[in-house]
Amino acid sequence: MAGWRLMAVHAHPDDESSKGAATSARYVDEGALVEVVSCTGGERGDVLNPRLQDDPEVKRDLPGLRRVEMARAQDALGVAHEWLGFVDSGLPEGEPPPPLPAGSFALVPVAEAAERLVRLIRRDRPHVVTTYDEQGGYPHPDHIRCHDVSVAAFRAAGDPRAFPGAGEPWQPLKLYYNQTISLARIKALHRALLMRGMASPFAEWIERLGDRAERPVTTRVPCADYFGQRDRALLAHATQIDPDGWWFSVPRDIEREVWPWEDFELAVSYVPFAGEEDDLFAGLGDPGHADEMARDPATFAAGPAYDDVKER
Repeated sequence: MAGWRLMAVHAHPDDESSKGAATSARYVDEGALVEVVSCTGGERGDVLNPRLQDDPEVKRDLPGLRRVEMARAQDALGVAHEWLGFVDSGLPEGEPPPPLPAGSFALVPVAEAAERLVRLIRRDRPHVVTTYDEQGGYPHPDHIRCHDVSVAAFRAAGDPRAFPGAGEPWQPLKLYYNQTISLARIKALHRALLMRGMASPFAEWIERLGDRAERPVTTRVPCADYFGQRDRALLAHATQIDPDGWWFSVPRDIEREVWPWEDFELAVSYVPFAGEEDDLFAGLGDPGHADEMARDPATFAAGPAYDDVKER
């Protein structure tokens, strides 16, 4: 994998550890450069670990602590990391939901945030970008805005007319949506636990999701050997992850047997999509050839060979 570059764009610190983390760790181990971009600092996140809800350090400086946690997760996965520099919008709760805080990420114009991401793309030259689908994976306003910004930046990065002061054009060749926490995966793990006479934490979740339509999965990256690194990265986000919660309720040997991969949905590709994949870099040839395509204005002008981006 030497020479390949992957950029994973996420809304908050901890998202990189719950979505595609084992894939990131695998690619790093095999020689690729993986860069995580956190759009916000997670400043308005709740403390989800009951052991830390009354911790004086957490109460004193949660935003600062979340940066420390991100550094620990970065170290666990071996990835590079950049902050995009926007402020967490928080998850509005209530009926009707309250307005979002002024200046928060979900209220920032898409073009303003996309220009910052374009600068990173043109500087660090990823061949592949991952982010969230148009529903955000779940309807947090920052996840939805992360989708909007990521798609806009992906489309603009190779266009010399777009953001001309943001660096030399570079067109990433593939854009994927994370589908790590899919309903199919949850159902499979739920069945496996029940078949072994074990308690499952997923029954209420499955009932709540009901007949929700499944997202298409085009790419399954085998990464079971890296579930341990994923778990260490999750636990690094101690304020956000309950070590006794559902994240760790499935024994790893069962997970390896039932679902030994992470799922992705191909959204845009500048190379033909041949069908089911097991590699985010599938179809790109070698890194040198991919570099030539990403730099060539004709790549952008010709348009993608596969484009399945849906509007909300």
